[in-house]
Amino acid sequence: MKMFRPDSDAGAAGPELGPAPGPGHRPAPEDGLPQPQRAFAFVTIGIAIMMAVLDSSIMNVALPTIAREQGVAPATAIGVVTIYQLAVVISLLPFAALGESVGFRRVYFLGVALFGGASFLCAQATSIEMLNAARLLQGFGAGALMSINAAMVRHIMPASRIGSGIAAISLIVGVSAASGPTVAGAILAVASWQWLFLINVPLSLVILLSGLITLPRMAGSRRGFDWVSAGLNAVAFGLTISGLTALGHGDWSALVAGKFALAALALLALTLRLQGAVAPMLPLDLLRIRPFSMAIIASVCSFVAQFIVFVSLPFFFSVTGRTAVEIGLLLTPWPVATAVIAPLAGRLSDRHPPEYLSLAGLAILALGFLALATMPPVPDNADVVWRLTICGIGFGLFQAPNNKVVMTMAPRDRSGGASGLQSTARVLGQSIGAALAALMIGAAADFALQPLMALAIAFCVVAIAATLVRTSRPT
Repeated sequence: MKMFRPDSDAGAAGPELGPAPGPGHRPAPEDGLPQPQRAFAFVTIGIAIMMAVLDSSIMNVALPTIAREQGVAPATAIGVVTIYQLAVVISLLPFAALGESVGFRRVYFLGVALFGGASFLCAQATSIEMLNAARLLQGFGAGALMSINAAMVRHIMPASRIGSGIAAISLIVGVSAASGPTVAGAILAVASWQWLFLINVPLSLVILLSGLITLPRMAGSRRGFDWVSAGLNAVAFGLTISGLTALGHGDWSALVAGKFALAALALLALTLRLQGAVAPMLPLDLLRIRPFSMAIIASVCSFVAQFIVFVSLPFFFSVTGRTAVEIGLLLTPWPVATAVIAPLAGRLSDRHPPEYLSLAGLAILALGFLALATMPPVPDNADVVWRLTICGIGFGLFQAPNNKVVMTMAPRDRSGGASGLQSTARVLGQSIGAALAALMIGAAADFALQPLMALAIAFCVVAIAATLVRTSRPT
């Protein structure tokens, strides 16, 4: 298997492979867009990603109101959130493959149109069933946007600034995910829950108009879309996430075991089907590139560790007598520190080996977890803030350089597969982390923070090992 170096000829050979474009077609330049088109294009995809990521967490605050208005149990209302997440995770790799086939610009427009239209339908829903159906469509639109965001960056930014571009996208994703409840609270303070969706409609129209003007035209490979592989992918990842969610709620039934077994069989069938494929939907060709696969493993582990902490700390703060508002404020230093450090990490990764920055970030993140484990039983606010700030710095320093490795190790015509797998790694890691934290909290007679932080540190160690493996040279 030929190995690819970052920004090598194989990885920067021009736009996606395919037949000669028709009249009037302007291919994406090999070294990014000129200014000011580059800035406007980047802002366009940034707003779209912010909108999609916000809607994965913005609904949590409105769930009690929706349950009351629709006359359903809280557990039923939670389905509004989980069905969106499932739609996202099962559609990431298929939409990435579709982007490589027909061009990322077309998939981007499809995602924005689907997301905006589904948001309007969500606001018009008169029953929980209608709302769930609309949220399913909205999740597919979000999956289309999330699957190709990093690939779009690679075509918008010059090679010398890919690290900065990916860092900015990582910043948008992180801050949007963390600020969902805050944004929801602000909207619900002045309007009904329907406006959580209606606000997306004018935003989608603006994004579409801006995208038509600013986004690069990228020819696709014109490879046929593999519907069978898309179905197997949906079964494998959908049942995995569903099973992890059930485990997090303490469900150890035979049904859950069956979900994992069927998911494993679907993944095996998908792997066998894609052996030898030119551009497989599950990017086996890219996973054979050691730096790429090790960066994906490190990414999964980092998000597992992050969500172990995000799920467990609110319980710890609740035990110490904090209110919900106080808990939300206390968790803010992590995303704020990440927001500050991520752009710097991106610029540094354009000038220095990203592996060393990733290692430093993971080490700092592990030290932050160790500091959290040694908090006093009833810490004051300052005790919490400086510890979470260290975690945020470490996470931001790791993510941007690691994501750059994922994107630049893939050939340019396979940037869709790399982008889709990168997003899948994030969602999978978050789901595993949340399930593990819920399991440990539920199994303990009394809440204890130290074992949870020890588990988070262990995943950091695995991520460090994967990063060290990718930096070593094959003999």
